[in-house]
Amino acid sequence: MQTQKVTHHIVKWLKDYATQSNMNGFVIGVSGGIDSAVTSTLCTETGLRVMCLEMPIHQAENQVNRAVRHIEWLQKNYENIELQQVNLTPVFDSLVDSLPSVEKEEDRFMSLANTRARLRMTSLYYFAALEKLLVAGTGNKVEDFGVGFYTKYGDGGVDLSPIADLLKTEVYEIAEHLGINQEILDAQPTDGLWGDDRTDEDQIGASYPELEWAMHMDELGKTADNFSGRKAEVFNIYKSFNKANQHKMKPIPVCEIPLNLKK
Repeated sequence: MQTQKVTHHIVKWLKDYATQSNMNGFVIGVSGGIDSAVTSTLCTETGLRVMCLEMPIHQAENQVNRAVRHIEWLQKNYENIELQQVNLTPVFDSLVDSLPSVEKEEDRFMSLANTRARLRMTSLYYFAALEKLLVAGTGNKVEDFGVGFYTKYGDGGVDLSPIADLLKTEVYEIAEHLGINQEILDAQPTDGLWGDDRTDEDQIGASYPELEWAMHMDELGKTADNFSGRKAEVFNIYKSFNKANQHKMKPIPVCEIPLNLKK
């Protein structure tokens, strides 16, 4: 990948889109992970206003610290960056207390994890509307179009997606080019929705390089029968997530009414 040219292309695309939309800049949730670090830096490179939101919900301390240090790094190197901290933990806890109880608490763990992402999306759009900013998405190609590893109307609820055509390994290339903090480059990818340090690989069962390989094999028309051992396992993991999450990747279905029924 021609990293410098790709970086320049994304920055220009971001600036052109914001200018044509008559918007002041961007707002982005910064989690302490590689995707949000790269996206926030690319947005800042436009020279337009960038508001970084740090929105903990029972967050692991190391994630919060990485996010804050990344924003401090941005503020040290750019003048158009600002930090907005919004502690969503009491909001989340209040919502949970207001919801009906369940017989087995573990039955709603996934639902509550996704609720965290949707609270963050709501906060991003609050500031976006208030300050006339665009919500910048942080999803990469594997997450958005491969395994659908994001929350619908959570981190998937954005105005534009600057890195969604980049594989995870390509995001790392750009991060190194931009000089992103080494601790972020070294950190294991995590969605930060569980209040602990479980990684994306823990949840999916395969690493991003493995998923990228499976995504490429699927595009070539391969099937699980073409592989054995770990490769077959990874390919099946990829296909399982891809199939189950098509509802996230496809447009919202519209029930079209036949014209003869409207007469």
